[in-house]
Amino acid sequence: MGIVAFAILLLLLRLFVFAHGHGRRRFRGAGSDAPAEIGAIRAASYGTGAGWAGRGWGDRFGDGTPDFLRLTDPADQAAFRQWFAAIADYQAIRPRMEVPAEITDCASLLRYAYREALKRHDDTWFAATGMEVAALPGEIRAWRYPETPLGAGLFRVRPGSFEAEDAANGAFAQFADARTLVERNAYFVSRDVGLAESGDLLFYRQFGQSSPWHSMIVTRIGREAAVVYDTGEDHGRAGELRRVAVAELLDHPQAQWRPVPGNPNFLGVYRWNILRGTL
Repeated sequence: MGIVAFAILLLLLRLFVFAHGHGRRRFRGAGSDAPAEIGAIRAASYGTGAGWAGRGWGDRFGDGTPDFLRLTDPADQAAFRQWFAAIADYQAIRPRMEVPAEITDCASLLRYAYREALKRHDDTWFAATGMEVAALPGEIRAWRYPETPLGAGLFRVRPGSFEAEDAANGAFAQFADARTLVERNAYFVSRDVGLAESGDLLFYRQFGQSSPWHSMIVTRIGREAAVVYDTGEDHGRAGELRRVAVAELLDHPQAQWRPVPGNPNFLGVYRWNILRGTL
């Protein structure tokens, strides 16, 4: 009986280790070798995707984004910003061969980071994306992609305010170019880059170019303010991802890239519509 009891104890111990040993993340600490294993995120931190009608099928800002998509909880807004900025920033420092193939220009970088920020960040997600983070941001509780009435179609592609029928009539799609992202999915904040927050967007329109609309993602603010962007294809050559200090942009040798009010090519600081408004 003692042997049987011992065997049962060992079995229970193995089950415990199995159940609690799945909190592994690719974790990289700043300036140190951080442990590869960290605590698992509580399942309760994830949104259930239920009760969309209760969160509103209206469009209180008339910007085309349904209210049920808006992250009105400041904690959710902060989590989205952190994930969005971290995901974009990581693409700029990883080897180009490891960057997702879909990222080929500035707009595709925005779409990728936006979509991935809204997913559930579990072990499967980390394994699929190859992401490494210095610290885990919180999880968005309101909802997660693609569990919405819009399915995988996150981006507004048609003008006008949101109507219930837009959930199924093609008003939303998985693809949107830079112009559509700024005009249908984000709102103007300021022409003062100093007012940008992490996760905000800088948009430009470079007249005379074949692809005039360009975007950058603000990944850091304050004295170390920085942006990340993809240069896009240039005369048949693949573009490259760059991380640039805002201070360098302000002193850019080509004036049309300086994020200053006096630059007519700089459209300003923009913010995603889903961050518009709080509880």
